[in-house]
Amino acid sequence: MAERLRAEVPVDGAGQRFDQILPGMFQGYSRAHLAAEVKIGRIRLDGREVPPRTLVRGGEEVEWDRVGTPVLGDRPEAIGLDIVFEDADLLVINKPAGLVVHPGAGNRDGTLLNALLHHDPELAQVPRAGIVHRLDKDTSGLLVVARTLPAQTALVAMLAARDVHRRYAAVVSGVPVAGGTVDAPLDRHPADRLRRAVREGGRPAVTHYRVREKFRAHALLQCELESGRTHQIRVHMAHAGWPLVGDSLYGKGLKLPRGATPVLAGALRGFKRQALHAEHLAFAHPVTGEAMAFDAEPPRDFLDLLAALRKDVAGAGDGRA
Repeated sequence: MAERLRAEVPVDGAGQRFDQILPGMFQGYSRAHLAAEVKIGRIRLDGREVPPRTLVRGGEEVEWDRVGTPVLGDRPEAIGLDIVFEDADLLVINKPAGLVVHPGAGNRDGTLLNALLHHDPELAQVPRAGIVHRLDKDTSGLLVVARTLPAQTALVAMLAARDVHRRYAAVVSGVPVAGGTVDAPLDRHPADRLRRAVREGGRPAVTHYRVREKFRAHALLQCELESGRTHQIRVHMAHAGWPLVGDSLYGKGLKLPRGATPVLAGALRGFKRQALHAEHLAFAHPVTGEAMAFDAEPPRDFLDLLAALRKDVAGAGDGRA
């Protein structure tokens, strides 16, 4: 008897072949096996039978009438998880910086997916172990994970409909006068496959930001997304002229205020990741419909960076910086 699985093509898969993107969506199956399933019509793209070489746009729905039992390819690993909430249908995780969300080339082990499979072996039955959205490796903060196929299908639909509210804290180089909105389409960088760029004809992307706190040469921003594109906040803030502190991919190097103390200089030089934290997550429970909202304080390195910036401002006010 066939079991129908549903998943959504990740937005960062845009431009890839259908058979190339499938192994990351349905863990434990080879590309050859999945391509064969596509050819005989068991795996469909937006309800249509298509050739394995079809290029995907990102965001399409994939249906697979799977026959037989799942084959687990990724191994469970005893990696500690900061679980903010857990019930029979979902998990909310506070991801630390440095943890890759999903296995990929060069990162088959030590990921959030491996940790989830250890925490709940039944997640092997759910595409991508229930992961419905991602955070970059060096971004910390809140993620929701589905524990069942119905919950995953509902959460994916909610994300597509922008019914999941996500708020981020970011420390940027430069001091915006006020908040605003960056409405700029994003696509792959024309010369660097690891980067995204603002490009005409790209996928629509909107980021709202407001200034929470100003320092002498930096600012703490609150960012909210209307869309969830790969690297969206990082690219949009750099495009606006305020790249994230520590962002080696989109930043412009170290920026020190005049007369910076050794403490501040050390804090900024020592911050080796983008200063971005997913602090708030809100949505309706995918099964019960209950309103859910979660908050997570930034990790210690982020708080230490803010403390150093505040101390610099205080010192400047006293004439010591």
